[in-house]
Amino acid sequence: MGIAAAEWTDSAERDEGPRGRPLAAWPSGLLLAGVSAVVGCRAADTDGITPVPQALAFLPWLLVPTVLALLLAALARWRTGLVWAVLALGALAWFIEPYGRTGAPAGPAVAGLRVLTSNVEFGRATDALVPAIRRERPDLVFVEECDDGCQDRLDAEFRETGAFPYRAAVPGTGSGGSVILSRFPLRRAAGVDGSMGMPGAVAGVRGHTVRLQLAHPMPPLPEQLGVWRRELGALRAWAAAGDGTPTVLAGDFNASQDHAAFRRILDTGLYDGARLAGAGRTPSWPARTAGTAPHFGAQIDHVLVSPDFSARRAAFLTLPGTDHRALVVDLTLHQRE
Repeated sequence: MGIAAAEWTDSAERDEGPRGRPLAAWPSGLLLAGVSAVVGCRAADTDGITPVPQALAFLPWLLVPTVLALLLAALARWRTGLVWAVLALGALAWFIEPYGRTGAPAGPAVAGLRVLTSNVEFGRATDALVPAIRRERPDLVFVEECDDGCQDRLDAEFRETGAFPYRAAVPGTGSGGSVILSRFPLRRAAGVDGSMGMPGAVAGVRGHTVRLQLAHPMPPLPEQLGVWRRELGALRAWAAAGDGTPTVLAGDFNASQDHAAFRRILDTGLYDGARLAGAGRTPSWPARTAGTAPHFGAQIDHVLVSPDFSARRAAFLTLPGTDHRALVVDLTLHQRE
């Protein structure tokens, strides 16, 4: 008995840290501290500082380190860690619920339209976008990072053939260019100023005026967080100025529903079309992992609409040449009661 007790004591000492805590508790605590910082910012309705904004985009995936922390706490028999991990899991489950309503407007339907948005990554996916447009037959197309060559190609394929006779564009190279293609007549409207092109327009949709704005703010790079917040704030200001006019705001927002700056856009009265169609957590970026099981990624490409719209379908398309999946949403415009 004496030898066995000595062997057990030596083994326990080898498994403990410098203050007597089992070694498994230390990585558990570190994981929970990181997760708690991100969840705390989500609960406080703030995006915080790097690396919190970047981590918020992948909030549902924080379940993985949290479960690992729970297992490590159980292995260490660390009761505080167990309680901490359970609370973190509960908070994540609460915030993972998609943000916004799902119901349809009460008024009668007056027009249907299909919207497609695609970031073609410096124009590289233009060749893949052209057949996707032909196949999906959208009424409105929002194309981000559409450089001069991309715009020329889309003009040749669709504008000059009469398929999309109307356009609103910001020319540019690399990520600076963007374009809206429309089957409906467009009137010129001031777009939102940003580091990358964000054209705007007003469409006449079967006798109804619809405001259009392409979204493509700066991504939340560590050195560009201020620009990212400012440009999302400019999109919020545009959305808030709608004065009851039906609105479609679509594109690559470089933000998910877990970013406070994006939720402030929704809080102006807009709704996420993918959410309305039951696809509120489907990832759109990065395409390499978002398009294959287990569909790792974040939904940062959105079609936002005013309360006049309902959505019947949302489909995410993987296009070769870009790190974003294209998003197609079928909308119905309703008469306000």
